[in-house]
Amino acid sequence: MDAIELDNVCKSFGPVRAVDGLSVHVPQGSVYGFLGPNGAGKTTTLRMVMDIIRPDRGSIRLFGEPASSPARDRVGYMPEERGLYRKMTVTSVLGYFGTLKGMTAGRLRQSIGAWLRRIDLAEHANKKVEELSRGMHQKLQFVVTVINDPDLVILDEPFSGLDPVNQDMLREIISSMRQEGTTVLFSTHGMHEAERLCDFLVLIDRGRVVVNGTLDQIRAGHEANTISIELEGDTDFVRRLPQVQAVQPDGRRLDVSLRDGADPQDLLRVLVERARVRAFEIRQPSLHEIFVRLVGGSHAEDL
Repeated sequence: MDAIELDNVCKSFGPVRAVDGLSVHVPQGSVYGFLGPNGAGKTTTLRMVMDIIRPDRGSIRLFGEPASSPARDRVGYMPEERGLYRKMTVTSVLGYFGTLKGMTAGRLRQSIGAWLRRIDLAEHANKKVEELSRGMHQKLQFVVTVINDPDLVILDEPFSGLDPVNQDMLREIISSMRQEGTTVLFSTHGMHEAERLCDFLVLIDRGRVVVNGTLDQIRAGHEANTISIELEGDTDFVRRLPQVQAVQPDGRRLDVSLRDGADPQDLLRVLVERARVRAFEIRQPSLHEIFVRLVGGSHAEDL
């Protein structure tokens, strides 16, 4: 049984089709990346999963039950628009939401202390929410989401607003949740986080699935067309080779983008004839590169 099943889900707002025939199945116990540029339909889809808004067509099921059923009690949801009571203290906010989620006083007290230590907010336990930095506020919102150990955690842009240290902390927490059997679905327009964390990925654009599967499956359908090379001596000739579309310096190396249909082995033969080759590496395409290939460069600035 999947944790989430979306089958042919559609949602329009007036003339705008925000989600268009979306079908996604999220296996239990996986980390699933829901990717795409700003405006792709990610947040609308997550709100439909949480039954905040209803689809115009299609079905959504949580653990085999309708999204409107008590199955939602097994879900922790962190929306993109953060919403905490700013005049309450950190501890009282967690206590309030934990109580709403049915936690006993003893369990809640233990969980609050453990989580505040884990996310480095223990010394701020008695501060009001309005006194916290943006990053602290983000971490507190995350703990509100997971305080009762839900079976499914849905995070809308969870890395937004976090510095690199706290991004690493959140990645470690998500990885440990996977090891404990929790299903995690998170949306992002940043491909790097998804490459590092996800078991499965779906890339959407304008509410439609562009590609989905594991990272290896997605990459397998796209030939590598970037070669990382290091040459001795003058390298200006590389840009003028007929196989080469673009050259981007990368330290002592050059990232060479090949034209469609060009064979990396042909490039290697030419390089060997013209220079001493110190390194030649066919680089697997990144998610960013794959997405831009599929939807064009118009969204590149959003990724």
